[in-house]
Amino acid sequence: MPVSPLYRPDPRVPELGPDFADPVAAAGFPMTVLRFRNDRAAASVGLDTLTHAEWIAHFGRFEPLPDAISPPLAMRYHGHQFRVYNPDLGDGRGFTFAQLREAGTGRLLELGTKGTGQTPWSRQGDGRLTLKGGVREVLATALLEALGVPTSRSFSLIETGEALMRGDEPSPTRSAALVRLSHSHIRFGTFQRQAYLDRADNIGRLIDHVIGLYYLELEGASDRGAALLEAVTARAARLAARWMAAGFVHGVLNTDNMNITGESFDYGPYRFLPLSDPNFTAAYFDHQGLYRFGRQPETVFWNLQQLASCLTLVSETDALIAALNGFGAAYRRELADSVRRRLGVASRGEAADVELAGAAFRALAAGGAELRWEPFFFDWFAADEARALAGPRGGVYARDEVADFRRLIDEYAPERPERLAHPYFAGAEPQELIYEEIEAIWAAIAEQDDWKLFGAKLEAIEIARGAYGLDG
Repeated sequence: MPVSPLYRPDPRVPELGPDFADPVAAAGFPMTVLRFRNDRAAASVGLDTLTHAEWIAHFGRFEPLPDAISPPLAMRYHGHQFRVYNPDLGDGRGFTFAQLREAGTGRLLELGTKGTGQTPWSRQGDGRLTLKGGVREVLATALLEALGVPTSRSFSLIETGEALMRGDEPSPTRSAALVRLSHSHIRFGTFQRQAYLDRADNIGRLIDHVIGLYYLELEGASDRGAALLEAVTARAARLAARWMAAGFVHGVLNTDNMNITGESFDYGPYRFLPLSDPNFTAAYFDHQGLYRFGRQPETVFWNLQQLASCLTLVSETDALIAALNGFGAAYRRELADSVRRRLGVASRGEAADVELAGAAFRALAAGGAELRWEPFFFDWFAADEARALAGPRGGVYARDEVADFRRLIDEYAPERPERLAHPYFAGAEPQELIYEEIEAIWAAIAEQDDWKLFGAKLEAIEIARGAYGLDG
């Protein structure tokens, strides 16, 4: 098999043992038709040289990669779902397939699956993924990456030929197997399961595992649990801030949908904001708006508190509280930095950046129905006021309600100003991912098996990613 010299398998999850995961096998599928292949992500782990047939073999039939995890492992975890504790969870339709070292950085990455069949944790589910769900996740991860949000990357999407029955969309519907590339799939809920079972020994093992793989700088900490919580809190604050600056609503921020490396993953009923609205809710079943846009930072902090409660089995309570108390300042700092990055300007110090971020959010609110979320950041990129005022939303920006933002951003210099010369910024409109567009992309696939809109959207998002240069 032509893996490149950059391919470096490093299967570490099996070291945790049977208290944390169960060996499983992928389902057999009637067909395997490749619908998406992320060669840029594949190159980062030495798999871009796979032939088409080899790609299908590994990511459609799940034949093991050389020296990788075999058999695959379905992770055990619990979690709070809409703040109700559920001890009957785990990887119910996916597994960890491989762990690989990233070219250039050496950091550990994982290939995890979704829609690959039943596991011991499937409960009453069929273990499958709808093709529409896979298409939506590929689109979400592409745009989130372009906007600088730490996210899993969609690695592969293969249509699998089964007709699935679902209660929340027209059925029967098409099926797929999705593969994600992520830093880690260890969730807050992984700790919650061990705490529920009163396994302080396993909490300690899990802390050692996480620090040894993902937080090497904490090796010498005297209270390793508290040190880990402090580090995870900082990562979670950054993630929440990047969501807010991107106008992204995850939709289902349960504790089992948050991982210990601060990456966004597992995209179900997500939405990108069309307009500024703190009450915007993504999930149709979130009747109380628990996970609405404006509550995401609060929800992330609540989830961190649940993680902290698990760590009380091995760490000092006062040290854990101190770690949690750092969230507010970290989030404030990260939100200011995230908005500044999105505007393409160089920092003028934390206080000034916080003031600019506040003015940006007020300007978005003042624009009402005439100012969509994403065009605001596109128009003002690199602090080019002349370009913003001359564009299609110039009349909105000239209003008195936006004067404070105009005054503040005028004091900022562009960061890497050469980016504004990218042809992307010569257009009148940015790349967005509004619900209606996703539905149109899916309708073409569902009704005519026409993938042109899907491919064109991914190409356009890739152009935006290169223009913004917000990776990392």
